[in-house]
Amino acid sequence: MTVLLVAVGAAVGAPVRFTLGKLLDRRLHHGTLLANTLASLVLGLVVGWSVGEATYALVATGFCGGMSTYSSFAVQARDQGPRLGLAYVAVTIALGLAAATLGYVLAQA
Repeated sequence: MTVLLVAVGAAVGAPVRFTLGKLLDRRLHHGTLLANTLASLVLGLVVGWSVGEATYALVATGFCGGMSTYSSFAVQARDQGPRLGLAYVAVTIALGLAAATLGYVLAQA
């Protein structure tokens, strides 16, 4: 049952990421950045709420895992070149950590 929940969550999260990328990615990859940041925020909320195993599988592993993307992020950072790529990496990591922290703090409030 857990594998099915992960698959259902990913089946929703991956199209969200794809759509954000198609709508917002240009020379700068705003869609991927937004998808990764939103996934971090939702993950922080889920962890902060201490949800059950089924909800965690559906939302955290499935939806957030499907919506976020390390592989596209890595390729896009490389394609930006050394200077812009490094800035993209730093911004993505900073926003992801900040969003996850914000989600956790909000869930605890």
